Amino acid sequence: MASAGEGRVVVWRICDGKAGHEHQSHGLVRALGRLIPVEPHDLEACSILSAIGDLLFRRFLSGQTLPDPHLIVGAGHATHLSLLAARRARGGRVVVLMRPSLPLAWFDLCIIPEHDGVCERANVISTQGVLNEIQNSERPRQDQGLFLIGGTSTHYDWDQEAVLAQVQAILAACPYLRWQLTDSRRTPATTSRALARLGAPQVCVVPHPGTDRAWLTEALAAAQAVWVTEDSVSMVYEALSSGAAVGLLRLPRRGTNRITAGIDALLGAGLLTAYEAWAKSAPLRAPTPPLAEAARCAQIIVERWGLGPAPRPVIAAL
Repeated sequence: MASAGEGRVVVWRICDGKAGHEHQSHGLVRALGRLIPVEPHDLEACSILSAIGDLLFRRFLSGQTLPDPHLIVGAGHATHLSLLAARRARGGRVVVLMRPSLPLAWFDLCIIPEHDGVCERANVISTQGVLNEIQNSERPRQDQGLFLIGGTSTHYDWDQEAVLAQVQAILAACPYLRWQLTDSRRTPATTSRALARLGAPQVCVVPHPGTDRAWLTEALAAAQAVWVTEDSVSMVYEALSSGAAVGLLRLPRRGTNRITAGIDALLGAGLLTAYEAWAKSAPLRAPTPPLAEAARCAQIIVERWGLGPAPRPVIAAL
């Protein structure tokens, strides 16, 4: 077993291989690193059977060469048993992101989006949306705009004509901005082809295979205005975290649920501007202040558990 760097907080990040989940946990670890010295280690989540065996025999083989953790962080149901097994074997405190499938009391801290309807308590922090890696860019915004186009969803009906009409109206109303537009893996092929044929001189269409996290971070940092289709909930929160003014491209809803309730809460708080309001001359305003939920949660963790220059060890659970 290795020893931790002097004065560093050792963070084990349990990963399930799903990009959305890993962006969340990485966002929290990065936010911690901006506050205190951290020593992060990424570990793959065990299978359910392996994790149960690790719990029973008080072991966690994938971390046997690593220093004992102060924090064990994970997002996604597939990480939950591994989080608990790691703590039982090696100590530390478990931070689970999103509502867990296991009892809340089994985790030291649960960071849960408020649209999941879990009230705050001693070990629960409610957040506006899921955590992400995006930070507000303090550099001057360029004369740029950004469209983030989603696709088929369990909560919305995809309406290609409505999306195209909204995009074209925005381009016509804002010729002074240079626009980038990207789609997603969920975007129907017919929509992607139609977007590629927009023909507006001030828009650059970048198909999603040509983008990555660095591209998105840079595009958000440069944009004055970001328009996101309503189905792309994670992108909505990332755009709000960037400090840009964010508009919502509307889609037909399949009903009322926690996802649509979360969007409505953002609209009600004035953090988002719906397309129909903008079309009636409502201004597109940047959120003041921008969302910074990863930073807020990191600050709470550091203060609550005394994770300063000389972090206290946490003994393994019995």
